[in-house]
Amino acid sequence: MSKSFIGIDVSKNNLDVHILPEGLSLSYRYEGKPMKALIKKLKTHEPELVVLEATGGYEITIGIALAAAGLPVAIVNPRQVRDYARALGILAKTDKIDAYVIARFAQDVKPEARGQLTFKELELKSLVARRQQLVEMLSAETCRLSRTTVPQVKSGIQKVIRVLEAQIKAIDDDLDNEIKKNPTWNQKLEVITSFTGVGKHTAHTLLFALPELGSLNRQEVAALAGVAPFNRDSGMLRGKRAISGGRANIRKALHMPTLAAATRWNKDMMAFYQHLISRGKKHKVAMTACMRKMLITLNAMVKNNEPYQPKIREVRA
Repeated sequence: MSKSFIGIDVSKNNLDVHILPEGLSLSYRYEGKPMKALIKKLKTHEPELVVLEATGGYEITIGIALAAAGLPVAIVNPRQVRDYARALGILAKTDKIDAYVIARFAQDVKPEARGQLTFKELELKSLVARRQQLVEMLSAETCRLSRTTVPQVKSGIQKVIRVLEAQIKAIDDDLDNEIKKNPTWNQKLEVITSFTGVGKHTAHTLLFALPELGSLNRQEVAALAGVAPFNRDSGMLRGKRAISGGRANIRKALHMPTLAAATRWNKDMMAFYQHLISRGKKHKVAMTACMRKMLITLNAMVKNNEPYQPKIREVRA
């Protein structure tokens, strides 16, 4: 029997499924027992690939459950699937049609199946994201405090700042405790923070928001983070190379460490940055190249389980 390709359209309350080449459409409630029944049903089809769209977090629970059951799962950008549907001439949009299009996408495009996070990893990833939100809120409140002269307003802002600082510290403590209990995470943390300019907060983001770090090659990890330049050429036109897509939260996490490393703390990164500037590159372009160089270096370090050594050959950019 040929293996199947399965598309699942995920919503808050339902899982709409289409199985190819059988052409079978199914629908299950998105809750405990029906979800288990769905997984049992899918395993009987021995799928080559199960594809879901990223839907603001609703896909995470079913994605983890499918992976835990040993099924190959790929979670893809909804825009890719929508563009594919337009290419097929499918303009209508219902849950049943979406499941069919996702199944066709799985069969024709075959996106790479990746290991899904465990529930504990998902919890820590959420804590890292929440910490970033709190830091941004703290920065905004600190700016407001510096501009106000009204005592009542100042007192209120100071109270909010104390609450935000306490919540940030609580998250830091939780992350530290969980990482210390896990030898693998603890070792990766030590390797990542050995790079001059990268602190533990950046390392936390890389551990849980970029779990693929160390398992990809240099081109793949740069593209995944959105720091890989792509050509913009057509006919006689030779456009500028520019980065596109990727995980914005990773770029945000790497920005300040890259700036610190390239301008103050890391001699190799400083030399690379100055070399780019001397060639006429603008600051923003040079910083993006430094960010890519840093990420590729960290990827090689984690892959080889080796702390940072200046002038590693793999970091050429």
